Parts: sequence; C-alpha cells; structure tokens
Amino acid sequence: MQIEFDILRMDGQERKPYRQSILCEMEDADASVATALRKINTDVETRDIHGNPVPAIRWECSCLQKRCGACAMRINGKPRLACDAKLKEFANKTITLEPLKKFPVVADLVVDRSILYENLKLIGAWLEERAELESEDQEMAYEGSRCLQCGCCLEVCPNFYAGGDFMGMAAFVPTARLMSELSATQRQKIFEAYRSHIYEGCGKSLACRNICPAGIEIEKLMIRSNAMAIWKRRKR
Repeated sequence: MQIEFDILRMDGQERKPYRQSILCEMEDADASVATALRKINTDVETRDIHGNPVPAIRWECSCLQKRCGACAMRINGKPRLACDAKLKEFANKTITLEPLKKFPVVADLVVDRSILYENLKLIGAWLEERAELESEDQEMAYEGSRCLQCGCCLEVCPNFYAGGDFMGMAAFVPTARLMSELSATQRQKIFEAYRSHIYEGCGKSLACRNICPAGIEIEKLMIRSNAMAIWKRRKR
C-alpha cells in the first residue's frame, strides 16, 4: 500500500516551519506510523512528491511497544503514539504528522518535555522511606504506575500550559499513586502540592479521559485522590 505523509518540518529556531509531503510504499497494513518513519529515514534517496530531497525526519522513539511514550506526536490532529497508530486506520487518507503543540519544538517532531519531569520534582513525587501498601490501595497504585509521561493528556488539556501553576494529569497520575503509600508526614506535604498544582487548576473538562495511550482510568483516580487530599482533609 502507498501512504502519503504530510509532515510539518521544523529546525528549532533556525528557520520557519514548512510542510513536506512524502509517499511511502508499505507492504504491511498492520505496520505502524513509527515503522513507516523508520523506513523513510532508512532510504537516503527518498524524495518528496515535488522531487525535493528529504532530510532525515527527527522524531523520538525507544521501545516501539507502547511502553515508553517517547514517540508521542500529533497524528491527523490527535496526540498519539506513533508506534500505536496503525497504517490501516488511515486507508486512502493522507497522514498528517506534527509535533505536540504544548511543548517547545526542538526539531521536526521532537519536542522538549522536560517540564513534565521538573513538575514531578517540584511536587515531590517520590518516596523518601520504605512504604507499606494496604491491599485496598493496590489497584490505585497499579493504575498510577502505568503513566508513560508522554504528554498526550496535556496536549488536549485546556488548562495546562508549560510553566503554569497547573501541572496537569502527567503530574496527577504519579501523585495519585503515592498518596496511599506515603507516611503521614509525607502525605500531608503531597496533599498540599496536590491541592495547589492539580486540584485548584483542573477545570474538570476531562478532555484527557479518552486520550491516554495507556488507558489509565483518569476519572476513577481523580475521584479517589480528591477524597483523600481534599474532602477528608477539609473534614479534619
């Protein structure tokens, strides 16, 4: 099958963005967008539909198994993982590839998502001592551990912007995981951070609910976390 890719190319701040359309021959319709990108970059003789040379397309990948979140990008306007977007989904359609818009562009489809990790450091999303997990909290902890830190949830969030006080679901999910594991002292600290950087900034639009590549049940985690960090705290 022949797939046409319309790719937004960017060289950081060195030049203005431009679009490049490339035809790619693929034998397997079950192959992913990531596989097609690797094929395009492998052929140094690749030309676009106008006969122009195609410089290597910059994009990130690691596991290619929907486990790391590195290959997040906008595919036909929707934030997705390139390794999880099958070519057969786009039969007879042009596949448009663009970098995520909520983060600074490094080059082509690569963005700087360091704000995700800076937010986790700021909120203190780690254990400082051995923790004991009650059996009734295991499901919540497991659900929170599946976050890929890909940034897809932040891409569709109307309240998140890089550098803002609201840290979004990418910070919320790891924080929710820790709430049931921390000691009383640590829990109080993270409750305060949760209220300031997550609860008070969330507009409850739940645009992130169906966008998570890992399928994390955001709404379920939010209800549980709010009960622990907000409502019970206020009762006390």
